[in-house]
Amino acid sequence: QVRLVESGGGLVQPGGSLRLSCAASGPRLDYYTVGWFRQAPGKEREGVSAISPSSGGPVYTDSVKGRFTMSRDNAKNTVFLQMDSLKPEDTAVYYCAADPGNKHGSSWLLSPIGYSSWGQGTQVTVSS
Repeated sequence: QVRLVESGGGLVQPGGSLRLSCAASGPRLDYYTVGWFRQAPGKEREGVSAISPSSGGPVYTDSVKGRFTMSRDNAKNTVFLQMDSLKPEDTAVYYCAADPGNKHGSSWLLSPIGYSSWGQGTQVTVSS
């Protein structure tokens, strides 16, 4: 089972940027479905961005399209989430997740169901 460790969270002002990293140990992530999720206090965990071997590139939830970019460095077995134009409503704990299954379709990719490995999470707070 892959082990995931997130980093890069913090406090940022509205309009600012952060880059989250998810470093994996064990199997290569480029053969996995990998997703970024977030959970705000009192809310359900929601999918932010995800990619699978067959997705043809990352998919994003509507609220972050044009602002967030998911990428990966296969040599470092690490995935990233570049977050620009941050808003207070982006405040949440952000999690990286992975699964050896090849998920299909945006709805399934962005659902936390079926991801077998999760990181510990990193806090992102957007506030002035």
